Formats: sequence, C-alpha cells, structure tokens
Amino acid sequence: MLIEPEMFIIPAGDFLMGGDSGAANERPVHRVFVDEFAIGRFAVTNRFYQVFIEASGYQPPQGWNDPRFNHPDQPVTSVSWFDATAYCEWLSSRTGKPYRLPTEAEWERAARGGLEGKLYTWGDEAPQLQPNYAELWLNGPERVGQRAPNGFGLHDISENVHEWCSDWFAENYYANSPSKNPPGPKTGTRRASRGGSWRHQIKITRVAARSSIPPDLKYTDYGFRCAMSL
Repeated sequence: MLIEPEMFIIPAGDFLMGGDSGAANERPVHRVFVDEFAIGRFAVTNRFYQVFIEASGYQPPQGWNDPRFNHPDQPVTSVSWFDATAYCEWLSSRTGKPYRLPTEAEWERAARGGLEGKLYTWGDEAPQLQPNYAELWLNGPERVGQRAPNGFGLHDISENVHEWCSDWFAENYYANSPSKNPPGPKTGTRRASRGGSWRHQIKITRVAARSSIPPDLKYTDYGFRCAMSL
C-alpha cells in the first residue's frame, strides 16, 4: 500500500524572501538561507489522507462524502492545522522519516522554484493570462497536477488551496527574523498559511503573499503539503 507522498528535494540556498508590492507583513524583503529539505510534489490528496483515516481511526473532515471535494486526487480540505500535524506525525511513525509541515521560509523557497525576485511561480506575467484561468477553481479545488509545475517540479503550490505552514504568524516577523532557517515566532494565536484559494477572487497568489488563521479552524479551501528535514 502506497502511504508516502512523492517528495522532491529542494537544494540548500538563499533567496530574497518577501515582496515590496503586497501587504506590509511581506516587508522588509530580506535574504534568507534555507538548508536542504524535501517537500511534497503535490498537496496531500484525499487518496493519501484516506489511508491515514483508515489506519488510525482519525475522524474524516467535513465534506468527505461531498462530490465537490472527495475525488481521490483532489487535495484534502477542511483540515485544521492540528489535523495536518496529526497526519505528519502518523506518517512519521509509520515510516520512521521526519515528516512535518514546512516553515514559511521553506514554503516560499520551494514556491519560487529558483526564480529570484519574481511575483509568481512562473515569473511576473499576470495570473489571468495563465492557461484556462477562467475555467479553473469554480466549484471546488482541482485535482492536483493539472497545471505545469514550477522550476523545482512542484505542482499547484501557489493555487488551488491554502497550505498550512508550521509557523506561528506575526505581522512584523520579517523585521527581526533570523537569516538562516527562520522557524517563525515562538508563540502566537494564528498559524501561517500560504498559497491561493479556489473559493477566493484571488485564485493564484504571489509567492510572497502571507495568510493566517487560528489553528483549530477548518475551511474547504485549506489543505497542506508535507515537508521533511534531510
């Protein structure tokens, strides 16, 4: 039985984190070094989450039987930060590998795909010019991998669903965050998330755009992608 999501290695390196054209919480733009790590090629899908549910007895998310959200190759949604963390902990216990959620810095490093200072995963071209933009994400998340990957081979990383990160969220964190492997604030009330949302007007986010909600909330446009320290 296949239980491990496909993981791609992101090489160690530095990049400019943040952006000057968005919200104040994306500034200042600052150079960050991130160690080598692995991250999922796709967001965790219903197919993989079902194995977790059946093996652990964990409660299925709301909408598990809703045809808008339950195709095996759609990203699992309506999962809280705690649900996403529980999945990573279960997967770690089954495989002996250190699965976890990515940090914000790792997520942005991965999303940029090696492009420096660009607005989107592909460059600066407006999202509305992307293929089939008007037809996508109308009634729910798309099945993963329907659009071209970014420079690191990752699919859907700035679109389809918001993806939970491990960090607590703070508006002004960039003003004094570490320059190497920033882990996020030590405490907080909201957990960081990244990426676009099928149910919002903004279907594809800029790679620097930040979002956050309390970790116990569950929405139909929230999912997650696994990461792993190497």
